[in-house]
Amino acid sequence: MAKLYFRYGAMNSGKTTALLQVAFNYKERGMRVLILKPAIDTKGQDTIVSRLGVQCKVDALVTPADDVFALVAADAAANGAPACVLCDESQFFTAAQADEFFRVTVELGIPVICYGLRADFMLRGFPGSTRLLELAHSIEELKTICACGRKATCNGRKVNGQFVFEGAQVAIDTVDHVEYQSLCPQCWFREYHAFQARQQHTPNP
Repeated sequence: MAKLYFRYGAMNSGKTTALLQVAFNYKERGMRVLILKPAIDTKGQDTIVSRLGVQCKVDALVTPADDVFALVAADAAANGAPACVLCDESQFFTAAQADEFFRVTVELGIPVICYGLRADFMLRGFPGSTRLLELAHSIEELKTICACGRKATCNGRKVNGQFVFEGAQVAIDTVDHVEYQSLCPQCWFREYHAFQARQQHTPNP
């Protein structure tokens, strides 16, 4: 039975590298994969880029209006069913698209592996990730560590080198003048309280 997999982790946990390794494994055995990425993730444009420097072009950039079930079904009709659908930055898919990926596995019999974040820099779930957690047949955490050595489960957003805890949910690192750092809960709350203290001592314009 084809399954929907959701493999999540904090920033720098190797999600994209893992996706590219899976794609390589399939292709090495002569099997075709379909690689999708949300169009909102403008880093690399139509290319998935691992922090290790490995990269691969995607087969389609998905907008929020796209029906991914129809997209996969059309690809399968034109080229034969892919061995697997691989999805990067899956937190940026809509909840409806998570449902459509589930349908791909159930109705088309094609496995779907989604890689992404579980929550944002304020520990709030992304709609796509939340729905994937509800639907996925298999859920796996990809682990990484905080600078302090503890397990990192949170994402910290930095602007001009300082952690910030306000702003839009979606801001792409290296594109929107922000950067991200994976943090353990203890370090996240330390930086959160430091941010609150800075805000209290910042004079109103």
